[in-house]
Amino acid sequence: MPRIAMPASFARPAFLALPPLALYIHLPWCLKKCPYCDFNSHEWRGGGDGPPEDAYVDALVADLEHALPSVWGRKVSSVFLGGGTPSLFSPEAIDRLLAAVRARIPLSPIAEVTMEANPGTFERARFEGYREAGVNRLSIGVQSFTPRHLAALGRVHDAGEARAAAAAAVELFDEVNLDLMYGLPEQSVDDALADVEEALAFRTTHLSCYQLTLEPNTPFHRHPPALPDEDDVDAMANAVEARLARAGFGHYEVSAHARPGHECRHNLNYWRFGDYLGIGAGAHGKLSLGASGEVRRRWKVKNPREYLAGAGTAAAIGGDEALPPAQLPFDYMLNALRLHEGFALDAFEARTGLPRSAIAPQLDAARARGWLAIDGDRVVPTELGRRFTNDVIGLFLAD
Repeated sequence: MPRIAMPASFARPAFLALPPLALYIHLPWCLKKCPYCDFNSHEWRGGGDGPPEDAYVDALVADLEHALPSVWGRKVSSVFLGGGTPSLFSPEAIDRLLAAVRARIPLSPIAEVTMEANPGTFERARFEGYREAGVNRLSIGVQSFTPRHLAALGRVHDAGEARAAAAAAVELFDEVNLDLMYGLPEQSVDDALADVEEALAFRTTHLSCYQLTLEPNTPFHRHPPALPDEDDVDAMANAVEARLARAGFGHYEVSAHARPGHECRHNLNYWRFGDYLGIGAGAHGKLSLGASGEVRRRWKVKNPREYLAGAGTAAAIGGDEALPPAQLPFDYMLNALRLHEGFALDAFEARTGLPRSAIAPQLDAARARGWLAIDGDRVVPTELGRRFTNDVIGLFLAD
């Protein structure tokens, strides 16, 4: 397998222009930890009315203020509130948080502000409050509309709550994403398509369809459920993609389907190797420093108590590192090759500060195997390449 060997004398130029900047805000608590989930989420067991909203919003604001010197003068193009279950927080808390963000860093007038919500926390008045607070895109973790599949996944909501949340969301928000999963225990192709049909009935603008995978350090990994075999899972994926294509959805990313013009701009910024500031327990960020051409990653401590105690100081930082030039191609491809549109070589140079010659051997190898198509400046995964995404990305690993 070809490997990147950067000459010791190679000097990376400064960036011609900084990429777009997004803001990710992590709210780590949930009602119940799902057995397949490997995110930094924590069951709220403190009793009372829920997580410590006021203290956590104060910590997020302090965290943002601490990070401001690294992004002075830059405008935020999108905000994403993820978790955990952000909809555990009241509309009043979300309103105070977003007002504090707007007061401290400029947001684009057309900024996309996305919030994740769980049907198990659904109340129409809460959704209305989030909209009034400035959330303009809602992402709802439905996973399935089938009771036995929801039970197998350990979800806290039932099918009726999922339908009520989806119906209210599309009425209140112009942009709504519904999350579905396939490859579930005892699920058939017809079952997977039935979930898609229900989701389409709500006239949502975006569907994320994820294959259930057994991630390390999860209950499902320690005690695996019986899952459909690989051929059945492939059949589900193909049937779902075909049905959504007939409904006018483009399959623009590995797990994401959208009506034209309704793609998630925040996630597109990740996949195009844009910059993002991360605040909150366990949040990750990536920033390009224009003067030096350096790319840095910084992440916060995962434990909510540690984060609350140290927010706004170096104590809340879990790690901070500059990516070595030899690692940048892999990091770039890890994102860009998720997109069906691929990437432009000009964009690779602008985002990494590296010349396209740095990846020429890897591109040649991938093209020879039928994994990538290269037309002038454009590099696009083939259908075969999309089936072997991890292998394609692996070509760009540095020694």
